[in-house]
Amino acid sequence: MHNVRRVALSPDDIATFERCMAVGGVALFPADTVYGLATEPSSAEGVRRLYAIKGRLPDRPAAVMFFRVELALAALPELPPRTRGALEALLPGGVTLLVPNPSRRFPLACADTPEVLGVRVPSLDGSLAPLAAVSWPVLQSSANRTGEADARRVEDVDEGVRARVDLVLDAGELLGTPSTVVDLTAFEGDGSFDVLREGAVPRDRVEAVLRSSR
Repeated sequence: MHNVRRVALSPDDIATFERCMAVGGVALFPADTVYGLATEPSSAEGVRRLYAIKGRLPDRPAAVMFFRVELALAALPELPPRTRGALEALLPGGVTLLVPNPSRRFPLACADTPEVLGVRVPSLDGSLAPLAAVSWPVLQSSANRTGEADARRVEDVDEGVRARVDLVLDAGELLGTPSTVVDLTAFEGDGSFDVLREGAVPRDRVEAVLRSSR
């Protein structure tokens, strides 16, 4: 197993991160998988800047990250019961879950598919545990430029990206594998799902959890 060097985040780091989000800034921050970029989900300017920093077209959706499972469930009260159970079974963890979004919440994250929302709740332990104090969701995407490798360390992030963000939170070396992406949009109806990208959580583990949640 790869040994990682972690640096604990402080309460001051978290307070600064929340202030950055509150004004629509863009932050480089650590999750349980790779380094990401974050901004306030309702800030059109923040989202525009995040996409521009990545060199990514704004017609591609991003995920909304909550820092505790109960916050995600409270923000999405219309989730039907089977889908809600799947979220509770898989989160927190290194997965991005695509869920039905009938109320069209967080439209800036959804691009041209407002009826679908990508949801992330990272597993925050050890040096990342202070992030669990963040009370509001963020729109997030990996900190690499489009088409480039994901960043395990802050130093791995393109210098141009680091120069353009408003805040850098450095938690040392992360695991370096992006989240597994799972489509749950049909799960409520017939229990079907699709693993669109295998990443930090192995496909067979996702499948086992979801089969038991049907």
